[in-house]
Amino acid sequence: MTLTLEVHLRHPHQKQHEFRNSPARRKVIRAGRRSGKTTGIAIVAVDEFLAGGRVLYATPTQEQVERFWFECTRALEQPIEAGIFYKNETRHIIELPHTEQRIRAKTAWNADTLRGDYADLLILDEYQLMKPDAWRLVGAPMLLDNDGDAVFIYTSKRGHYHAKELYKRAELDTTGRWAVFHFSSHDNPHLSKVALDEITGDMSAVNYRLEILAEELSDDPRALWSRDVIDHVTEVPALIRIVVGVDPPGSHEGAECGIVAGGIAEVNGEVHAYILADESRRGTPLQWSSAAVTTYNRFHADRLAAEANFGGEMVERTIRTAPGGENVAYKAVHGSRGKHIRAEPAVSLYERGLVHHVGEFPALEDEMCTWVPGSRMDSPNRLDALVWLLFELKIARRRQQSVYHGLA
Repeated sequence: MTLTLEVHLRHPHQKQHEFRNSPARRKVIRAGRRSGKTTGIAIVAVDEFLAGGRVLYATPTQEQVERFWFECTRALEQPIEAGIFYKNETRHIIELPHTEQRIRAKTAWNADTLRGDYADLLILDEYQLMKPDAWRLVGAPMLLDNDGDAVFIYTSKRGHYHAKELYKRAELDTTGRWAVFHFSSHDNPHLSKVALDEITGDMSAVNYRLEILAEELSDDPRALWSRDVIDHVTEVPALIRIVVGVDPPGSHEGAECGIVAGGIAEVNGEVHAYILADESRRGTPLQWSSAAVTTYNRFHADRLAAEANFGGEMVERTIRTAPGGENVAYKAVHGSRGKHIRAEPAVSLYERGLVHHVGEFPALEDEMCTWVPGSRMDSPNRLDALVWLLFELKIARRRQQSVYHGLA
C-alpha cells in the first residue's frame, strides 16, 4: 500500500500569483496591511523548500514570524506528522533530516541579528523596519555560495527610507534581475470590502494611502518642508527647557490630536531645538488629554502649550481632568494668522539647521513634507503641534530678536 501525503498550500490570489511566478532573482514587494503578502511569501518559501532549497525568513517582529510559521506548518502538516520532515517549534525550523533542505523563520532587524546562516532564498519581511546593513553587510554575502535569491517585503509607513529607495532602484532595473510588485489591501479577495470601506473613517488620509493603498508619498514640491532639511540625530545635549505642543482635535469625533515634545539646548553659542517625541493620536478627549499629560510627565516638561483657538477654556479643562493634569504647567496659545503663515518661521529654523529630530518620526515628517497650504487635505495636527512647540520654546539666535516675534 502506498501512503500518499499531501501538501496543503493556499490558493494564491492574483497578486500573490504574480510574484510567486516571477523569474526575477531579486523581488521587492510593496503591499498594504492584510493584503496577503505574508501568506503569499509562505507559499513561495514552501515551493523553494519542496524543490530542495534552503529558505531563511527574517522579520523584526515576532508576530510576523508566527504568521509565516503558521502558514508553513499548516502546508506541511502531513509530511511533518509522518516523520518525513523534522520540525523544531522553538527555533522555527522545518527540515529534511541529514540534508541542507530547510525552512527557518527568525527575528532580525540589523546585520548582527541576521548573521550565522546561509540560504538559497532569503526573505526580508517588514524590511522598512530593518537597518539597511542587514542586507548590505550580511544578507547579500550569505547568498554568494549558492547564488541565492532574495525577496524584500514592506509597507509604506514608518522607519528608514531605504525600503522606498530599494523599490525605486529595482523599478529602474532593465536586466530582469530585479522586479517590483505593488498591491493594496483591496487586492486581497478574502478581506471584507465593507470593513475596508469603513476603515477610511478611522484613519487619516495619509495613513490610509500608506497602510491600505500601499502608496509611496513623495515630498510635494508645494509643501512647506522637504526631507532634505530634516536633520536626524541620535544624541541630545543637555536641554535647558522642554515643552509639549498640543493641537487639540476639532469637533469631528475621532479626529487626531497632535502631541509633539521637544526641547532646546545651546550649541556653539546658538540655541537649537531637539524634537523628542511624536505621541499624536486619535481618541476621546480623555484619551488624547491623558496622552498629552503622560508625555509631559515622561520628559519632565516645563510647559504644555495647547492651541485654544476653537476650544477656549474647554481645552484647559480637558487637560486638567486627565490623570495628573492638575499639576501641568499649562499655557493656551492662540493663532491670529493662518497655518501657512504660522508655520513659516518654523520652516526657516529647519532650513538654518537649528532643529533636529531625535530619531525618525515618519507620520510627522510625512505630514510636514506633504501638506499643501490652501489644499483640502486633512488638518495637519502633528505639524500644528510642532509649530506651537517651537513657538513656545522661542528658539532664536542669541542676541537677536525672536523669529516668532508677532507670530501669534
